[in-house]
Amino acid sequence: MPTKKMMVGALGAGRMGRGIAISYALAGAEVCLIDIKGRTPQQRLEMRENLEKELTLDLGFLARLGIIAEGAISQIMSNITLYASDSAVLNTIDFDIVYEGVPEHRDAKEAAFQWMSEHIAPEVIIASTTSTFLVDDLAELISHPERFANAHWLNPAHLMPLVEISKGKLTSDATITALRSNLKSIGKSPVVCGPTPGYIVPRIQALAMNEAARLVEEGAASAADIDTAIRLGFGTRYAILGMLEFIDWGGGDILYYASDYLSKNIDKDRYKVPDIIRDNMHNNRKGISDGKGFYDYSNMDVSAYREKRMSEFAGLLQHMQLMPKVADFAKAK
Repeated sequence: MPTKKMMVGALGAGRMGRGIAISYALAGAEVCLIDIKGRTPQQRLEMRENLEKELTLDLGFLARLGIIAEGAISQIMSNITLYASDSAVLNTIDFDIVYEGVPEHRDAKEAAFQWMSEHIAPEVIIASTTSTFLVDDLAELISHPERFANAHWLNPAHLMPLVEISKGKLTSDATITALRSNLKSIGKSPVVCGPTPGYIVPRIQALAMNEAARLVEEGAASAADIDTAIRLGFGTRYAILGMLEFIDWGGGDILYYASDYLSKNIDKDRYKVPDIIRDNMHNNRKGISDGKGFYDYSNMDVSAYREKRMSEFAGLLQHMQLMPKVADFAKAK
């Protein structure tokens, strides 16, 4: 008996919906891109033409990179079908999951969730891609909220591996397990957080972005030098070591004293030492040196762990052509 092909809905045919559609279509799933806006026949025709043009451009780029075969573009595009939300066909489709990706306005969200409550079977997982609304606030708008969670895709959605899942107080564990499994099946790397404003990445990103802007504002460095420092200092390290892992690697005491210095010399509130860093430091949980920090290293082969991470880091630097210059006599033969 043939395996059922995954069927995905994306309500909202804007940039995010199209990125999600490409992600699933690349993995061989069928995608219904659902346009909820009222349009004239001419407007629908123009939208369809724009969609085909954008998909062709995005997939053509992947082909030029050698990620997909150029001859596969038309087949991938055939996995994506654009529907108006009033199409009767949608009522007959057996969806595995439906994403909501309409504009970040309360009225638009209410209309989208009303449509899904009326047209999407109660056992189908529904996930909002919102970057603004808390999962518990949106859960009030959907029938059977136990099947609902937020799933924050980062742009460009079809290339970024991370998807942040936010679990609400009514979201079932089964929904989270199924959603994670679904995302992993198309090559994404899902993480889960609670119903907190800003998820994980946007919260950290907003602080870092604002601090970079302040450095320009204060005349501390040029925009170009700040960005170079971020790309080659921040970016390369955190592509290999997570931020909390990096704290453990160097030692929480380093962060403690650095934060204490900055709080006294720049801004006491902005650089205030978090209680968890203070507690870890005073309770011998500074990281690798103590055998425990944000992670537990007590039963780990730390030497092998360091070797693995440093090898990954060196590999990244080699790929980016950023390795240190080596004199001719010292180069490997």
